[in-house]
Amino acid sequence: MTETIHKGKIFADTSSLEEIAEIKALLGYLDGVTTNPSNFVKTLMDGTERVYDQDELLELYKKRIQEIRSILPTGSISVEVYADHKTSAEEMIVQAEEMNTWIEGAHIKLPTIPAGLVAAKELVGKGMNVNLTLVFTEQQAAAVYVATIGARRGQVYISPFIGRLDDTGMRGLDLVKNLVQLYQKGDSHVEILAASIRTGTQLAAAISAGADIVTSYPAAIKEWVGLSSSDLQSKTEDGLKSIPYEDTPLHQSFSVYNISHPLVDSGLKRFADDWRGLIKS
Repeated sequence: MTETIHKGKIFADTSSLEEIAEIKALLGYLDGVTTNPSNFVKTLMDGTERVYDQDELLELYKKRIQEIRSILPTGSISVEVYADHKTSAEEMIVQAEEMNTWIEGAHIKLPTIPAGLVAAKELVGKGMNVNLTLVFTEQQAAAVYVATIGARRGQVYISPFIGRLDDTGMRGLDLVKNLVQLYQKGDSHVEILAASIRTGTQLAAAISAGADIVTSYPAAIKEWVGLSSSDLQSKTEDGLKSIPYEDTPLHQSFSVYNISHPLVDSGLKRFADDWRGLIKS
């Protein structure tokens, strides 16, 4: 891998201390880490059927975030609130304010649903960092932009999920390109954090597409490091359906945009189920 390939920031999408240390050593740097209920829960699975009290599980999550900060003294660390479609904005805000005390410089992950946008608007107004996740459409991206107007650069991330779109037969990288074009019409307060990246070539393509940041599973980062220039220049037909640019306006109330999407529903359910699976009834 040559230095010219690295145009955006690289985050590791994991809650594993071992993986974070390994990737940091491999690259010689690491710009940040993204955690979520699923990858955190994975680190607690030790072959037993253990369950936890909710407060105990949150304390373990807090400890893990603080351990990650000890490995990564600077850079962004994303911490995700527990949320499903029944979770109110007020409930997300309470969680976010608590999580924001865990470490310096946290980005609080919120789902890109109506309550998440309301929470993001208030949290940004209080000076907190946010990461709007489970993004699959331009309409969602426009709503995030409008809801967070007034934020400083670096305060707001938006996470389009490339791999999950690919799973449905749509080319997830097209969404990244579309969001880059969409945000060129406004200021630069929202940074595009390409997520759900599963391969090294996908990581490289997300950087080339203009993502400000990419977050990737450690295995994909390792693959990316081993790519040659010819690997990166080769183009193959992926068989995926393109996602056309829609030129969505950026001047409406954020409540006007159509931000529903079936992948948001399934993603929320997956995160909530992983979390609830470890909590005592």
